[in-house]
Amino acid sequence: MTGPTELPSLPDARFAGLRAEAEALQPTTIALRRRLHRHPELGLELPASQKAVLEAIEDLPLEVTVGKSTSSVTAVLRGARPGPAVLLRGDMDALPMPEDTGEEFASEVAGAMHACGHDTHVAMLASAARLLANHTDELAGSVVFMFQPGEEGFHGARHMIHEGVLDAAGTRVERALGLHIYANLPSGQIATRPGPLMAAADTFHIKITGRGGHGSMPHNALDPVPAAAEMVGALQTMITRRIGVFDPAVLSVTRIEAGTTTNVIPETAVLEGTIRTLSERTRARVHAELGAVCENIGAAHGCRVLADVDPGYPPTVNDAGQATRVLELAAEVLGESNSLEMPDPIMGAEDFSYVLQRVPGAFAFLGACPPETTPDEAAPNHSNRVQYNEAAMASGVATYAAFALDALR
Repeated sequence: MTGPTELPSLPDARFAGLRAEAEALQPTTIALRRRLHRHPELGLELPASQKAVLEAIEDLPLEVTVGKSTSSVTAVLRGARPGPAVLLRGDMDALPMPEDTGEEFASEVAGAMHACGHDTHVAMLASAARLLANHTDELAGSVVFMFQPGEEGFHGARHMIHEGVLDAAGTRVERALGLHIYANLPSGQIATRPGPLMAAADTFHIKITGRGGHGSMPHNALDPVPAAAEMVGALQTMITRRIGVFDPAVLSVTRIEAGTTTNVIPETAVLEGTIRTLSERTRARVHAELGAVCENIGAAHGCRVLADVDPGYPPTVNDAGQATRVLELAAEVLGESNSLEMPDPIMGAEDFSYVLQRVPGAFAFLGACPPETTPDEAAPNHSNRVQYNEAAMASGVATYAAFALDALR
């Protein structure tokens, strides 16, 4: 006789039909996505995008507030019974670049494009709010919808946190989910992993000051160029010899500037670049070692060195339990083949990391490889030619809804 601990797990009835409900919302989801795509906005002030969001959700039973320091929108859906709060997030801003996709709804703003898919994030989040509004009798608690500007380097999540988005429901958010569309995954697939998912992204600026002189008489000058050249190689050696391979770091010198002409030894040279790390411990170690390496090399050449590191986004670290649950929900709602546990993190950065520093939650990727191509061949995020399969957005809407329903059981 089969014992109670041996019974097979059965599908949760709360999730039955979520994908079909999301599919039914596709015309609305696509229309909002295309409206935003035609009129991309940059940074923290996105008045047209904010207006589009407010109009998209104005008929829903939501408590809506707008940001004071940014064009953010926070909307709260109250369940039929009291309980905790769960947060769902979609970022809103575009990138400063041209669009060359040939889409009929291509950007109408010169030099701006939704090349990272944030238009799809907003549309999916608005449709998730609409879907969940039909399920309030199943919710014991509140859902906070976080429409966030300024993800592309402007720390928009931090602004919203400072303005109280994590307490918008009157109780502290206990779980959080962010989704990011990705052209290089099979369409409709949810991919994430427990623990570190994305890297911290910091920039460094090194100024080496020597003494200028004639190019034919370097012995009468203090040339900063050899010092700068030595630093480039030494920084790579520092990474391989000071940083453990199981908690990796990437340091890339991406800009070198010195001199004005061929027969002048310049007084200064400049190095700039990026640092990517997956933990705060390694992040702090690289920052300290970078300064020590450059200052000592500069001293050996008789040059003064000023090494600064500008902190960017922290590492995006998923709560292990929440990431695992997202994968389980994706398998249940979308099918086993559409749930992928990533073997490794990626070294891109994301400001949802600020939320995950404060709330147990997960960040996950939603595959949207266009039809008639393969994930390896598709133009990637941030490309001027990136395209997304809009059919995948229904999977994102259903995943958002399932996460909230599961959290507020």
